[in-house]
Amino acid sequence: MKKVLFIYFSQSGQLAEIAHSIAAPLLDNADVMVDFYEVKMVQSFPFPWTSEAFFDVFPESFQQLPGEIHPPDKAILETDYDFVFLHYQVWYLTPSIPINSFLKSKYAQTILKGKPVVTVSGSRNMWALAQEKVKILLRDVDAILVGNIALVDKHHNLISVITIVDWMFSGIKRRAYGVFPKPGVSETDIAEAGKYGKIVLPYLKKGNFEGMQRELVVAGAVNYRFFLVSMDKKGNRMFRIWSSIILRKPAKRKRLLQAFKYYVIFAIYGISPIVYLIELLLYPVLYVLKYRKEKLYYEGI
Repeated sequence: MKKVLFIYFSQSGQLAEIAHSIAAPLLDNADVMVDFYEVKMVQSFPFPWTSEAFFDVFPESFQQLPGEIHPPDKAILETDYDFVFLHYQVWYLTPSIPINSFLKSKYAQTILKGKPVVTVSGSRNMWALAQEKVKILLRDVDAILVGNIALVDKHHNLISVITIVDWMFSGIKRRAYGVFPKPGVSETDIAEAGKYGKIVLPYLKKGNFEGMQRELVVAGAVNYRFFLVSMDKKGNRMFRIWSSIILRKPAKRKRLLQAFKYYVIFAIYGISPIVYLIELLLYPVLYVLKYRKEKLYYEGI
């Protein structure tokens, strides 16, 4: 019997839904045993968020400073799993504090060392550089990355900002102001995520994962968009500067976070449309020079 563990942290419940949807084909198979482990922080985070709490986690989140987590159940720590699905959210272009804290804990070494892992992210749309950071964390605990599934909100970038903010601060996944689409990964994409479990299952039974990522990509597991990767890279450079300054000046933290908040709003609605227009005009050239290779890279592992 193959033993599979699904690891996740979920505030709104979306990532838990994705995990259970992917797990469905495995749960239906008599040759597979499935466990779920929800990461829980000693110091929890609010949901719905307040504006102050949301921006207050920025510097520690981006700088990947871990917090204390509750230990997994003894049974999970003592089980020798054959395969792991690691689900994570993206906070400030970085894996969320709870998942980062787990991956930097002694428990991750116990559970993940030598194990094949498929990463599963549920995010607004920018996941590429967060995945690069997860890769490093997995290497640090000697895990073996064999696949990646990146589920996103597929609506326009500026629209998804409005809808995700309404969701985070209201706690309700709804049509914001009655006119915008629902936020987050679509209900259809969540319901159909079982197809990824079906793809993984025969590779799991063989114990050989060569070719699996390509099959996942064909099924829609990775949605590469050149503009979002570009903004992800630019955002990481600026977030590194902002987070470093804020952490170095604790006495001015509140004022700096307030300034950062207005910077983010300006960057999204002022800078990003201009950058998008420029890169769209240069797309034929940039595709040959960069985007073609970049697409292959981020669709791989």
